[in-house]
Amino acid sequence: MKLAVLTGGGDCPGLNAAIRGVVYRAHRTGHTTVGALDGWKGLRDGNFRTLTPSELSDAVTRGGTLLGTSRTNPFQDETDATHLLGSVRAAGIDALVAIGGDDTLSAAREFARRGGKVVGVPKTMDNDVGGTDWTFGFDSASSVAVDALERLRDTARSHHRAIVLEVMGRNAGWVALATGLAGAADYTLLPEEPYREEELMAKVRAAVAARGYALVVASEGTPLGTAQGSVAGQDQFGHELLRERGVGAYLARRIEELAKVETRSAQIGHIQRGGPPTLFDRILATRLGVKAVDLVNEGRFGTVAVLRGAEVQGIPLEEALVRPKLVSAPWLDLLHTFDA
Repeated sequence: MKLAVLTGGGDCPGLNAAIRGVVYRAHRTGHTTVGALDGWKGLRDGNFRTLTPSELSDAVTRGGTLLGTSRTNPFQDETDATHLLGSVRAAGIDALVAIGGDDTLSAAREFARRGGKVVGVPKTMDNDVGGTDWTFGFDSASSVAVDALERLRDTARSHHRAIVLEVMGRNAGWVALATGLAGAADYTLLPEEPYREEELMAKVRAAVAARGYALVVASEGTPLGTAQGSVAGQDQFGHELLRERGVGAYLARRIEELAKVETRSAQIGHIQRGGPPTLFDRILATRLGVKAVDLVNEGRFGTVAVLRGAEVQGIPLEEALVRPKLVSAPWLDLLHTFDA
């Protein structure tokens, strides 16, 4: 068969490892592979490049995506959808492997509904794809955030300040949770919980009184109410662009006003997306890419390769998309164990 592979949505470490897994497994089982450039946009417009094992031998070590990506929604209007399906037929593509988060996988589901043969591979640094225990990109991004918090600890201690670290996470606070737990933050704010301002101020005051500084971790999607947050438009999947919301800066101002502690904020933003993947993400992405081709060989289209426990298996796309995976009560209980 002739397989196509694409990466859609935001980039994250591990994408090249997943592509490599697809290409090597496809080659071993007698298939050829092409990459669609810049996600669904490339598939729609017929922009492909041939992929061979030899050129991907060390791709597992590199961050980003060698195929490029975009947030293009090919099913936003019927003209684009028709164009995409025609492009796939013209290129002689027998099956597609779509690597991405919930938006990419929702487009894959629509592709399947229209007769396309597709298998998904979940990736997101937010770790919020349903039906899977962990997604690649999350471990790498969280490791970067923890490193940032450790560096901020040094300057906070030196200047006797509070510092707020804002990390990525629109609706799911997994990165903030991991950063706060692993980095020993004094307080962590997540999208899954209401904003409790008095509690935040009490924690900051207590930390400063005990050791002279405080560290706060906040997810960019933390619900602060109508008093904070600018509307910066939406992407093609209808998501609000959060780049100007400024959660960290807002919290820093409130801490200075109410807790009377000199405070700074840091927003590491897209730094969390870059760099080589961690060991965990390299192995997970490789396993998922290989499993995707196995699902193609088994004729199990309309599925997605996921990690459950220690095993990688295939589940229906619908199961992965029925609801996002948010931080659950047991994880919140673990986080709040260290609030005292």
